[in-house]
Amino acid sequence: MEIFFSENIDGSFLSLDQEESAHCVRVLRHRCGDEVCVIDGHGNLYRCTLVEADAKGAVARIDSLEKGFGAHPYRLTMAVCPTKNIDRYEWFVEKATEIGVDVVAPVIGERSERKILKTERLKRLVLSAAKQSLKGTVPVVEEPLSVRDFILAAPEHALKMICYCFDGQKFTIPELLAGRGDVSPDRDHPWSRKREGPAPSGVGGMSEAKSGDTSPLPAEDSEPEICILIGPEGDFSPEEAALAQERGWLPVTLGKSRLRTETAALVAVTQVYSAF
Repeated sequence: MEIFFSENIDGSFLSLDQEESAHCVRVLRHRCGDEVCVIDGHGNLYRCTLVEADAKGAVARIDSLEKGFGAHPYRLTMAVCPTKNIDRYEWFVEKATEIGVDVVAPVIGERSERKILKTERLKRLVLSAAKQSLKGTVPVVEEPLSVRDFILAAPEHALKMICYCFDGQKFTIPELLAGRGDVSPDRDHPWSRKREGPAPSGVGGMSEAKSGDTSPLPAEDSEPEICILIGPEGDFSPEEAALAQERGWLPVTLGKSRLRTETAALVAVTQVYSAF
């Protein structure tokens, strides 16, 4: 299945930009009357008929619309410090898109070896990976922020997890998603499925389930929002880690192996995907 991308949608027609048009007409040799499939980057797949096979500006008539094409039932933000070797970071971004991620947020830590990151290439990578993996939504690539600023700006209603070697209790991502983590004695886990009454409202709310059901199913009218923070090669500073804990971030472990930054980030993405 060949997928093209367009943001130029007007009523019953859409047009491809010059790069997509050249690929469609010149490389793949599509002609007028051919069926083409186009995503808009916001979850929609348009099945179309090509009416103008112009390599500089192809036009297609929209025949049908499929919403939620290739969607996943959660909203995941991966805040990951860029690696010194940028190829490793680009590999993570591509593979995370293929598996399922909504926002890639580069964050610069106090111990980061790479302090500057240009996002233009990452945006091209997520578009290509979204088309390749048959997804209608193209992940957002945010401009870099400091770790501190990202921690302070993270939404209160999200389930926020940080991969860091805290002293004391640590959780696993699957148990937190399932609501099995004993987060604190004075408050329920935000996604606990065993409490009485409905789950919390808002993006992070979970629908009611039968007693004993700990599967991480989203509420009918919302998707669980998850933020995961992965540090640089030198890990977070103690001050960054302390701030995260103060702001409600939960410490998680990915196992006993010492993982590279990009490997840890992809393991986290995979565990969220598998949990749902």
